[in-house]
Amino acid sequence: MNAQYPAARPRRLRRTPALRRLVAETRVRPEELILPMFVKEGISEPNPVSSMPGVVQHTRDSARKAAREAAEAGVGGIILFGIPEFKDERGSAADDPGGVVQRSLRDLSSDLGGDVVVMADLCLDEYTSHGHCGLLTPSGEVDNDATLERYAAVAVAQAAAGVDVVGPSGMMDGQVAAIRAALDGAGYTDVAILAYAAKYASAFYGPFREAAEGAPRFGDRNAYQQDPANAREALREVELDIAEGADMVMVKPGLAYLDIVAAVAGRVDVPVSAYQVSGEYAMIEAAVEKGWLDRERVILETLLSYRRAGAGQILTYWATEAARLLR
Repeated sequence: MNAQYPAARPRRLRRTPALRRLVAETRVRPEELILPMFVKEGISEPNPVSSMPGVVQHTRDSARKAAREAAEAGVGGIILFGIPEFKDERGSAADDPGGVVQRSLRDLSSDLGGDVVVMADLCLDEYTSHGHCGLLTPSGEVDNDATLERYAAVAVAQAAAGVDVVGPSGMMDGQVAAIRAALDGAGYTDVAILAYAAKYASAFYGPFREAAEGAPRFGDRNAYQQDPANAREALREVELDIAEGADMVMVKPGLAYLDIVAAVAGRVDVPVSAYQVSGEYAMIEAAVEKGWLDRERVILETLLSYRRAGAGQILTYWATEAARLLR
């Protein structure tokens, strides 16, 4: 039998900061944070993203500087998103050995020397002239199977540039299997796959579209990203990706989908990541600017909620700042 009040007083263990630290059930560590970075071709200075205060589109040099700062703060990983100077219907720059992400991958792999996991988003939306995540049929639909061939080529190009982990985010059926086969066939058996396994068609991506310059020129992504109404479908997607060879899986967005994070974490035996997306970041920064929220407390509280739900890794634009706060 559990004791009852007045013998039971849970507040005893909340009385001092030292007591609260001693019995804390959940902790966030810097090495669990992953910093998303945008690298843009053809600019000479970092370009601020207006809807995401403090976030920029990096030059090659500023990306190296930001990556070193993240490493010094103890951040565990960096994931790159590329914005090419020229786009076409096939997203040809995505697998160009001289493309913006491939050049930055070589930089960071050399600079960081294995101290930080170097990752790359693997998709086509930032590279295609139409802004969709794959090749199009004559009628304007995304061609799933033709797109898999492009993803395979991008994966090999990123691996050749030194990536540690590729992150396929296009939500094409069979994408993990196609990428795993291509990597293994090219001899890159050690490159891991972080599958965006449960990526929802979310309104929270709005500011990202500005940062990555990847908004669709027509239509939307509802036909390939998940319906926000569905939870069981997320578990099916995750199980399919693991069966195809995913080493890690991701839920995106995070804060409005913590139930999905918890369900996935309770179901699988691979690491589960969650993405604190641009809309979450922008809302908090906007409220802070109005003086409505305590910025540092809210940042750390939201990260704690991700970990409490079961996310082992958190992609967040505050990764470097949060790592410094946590240390």
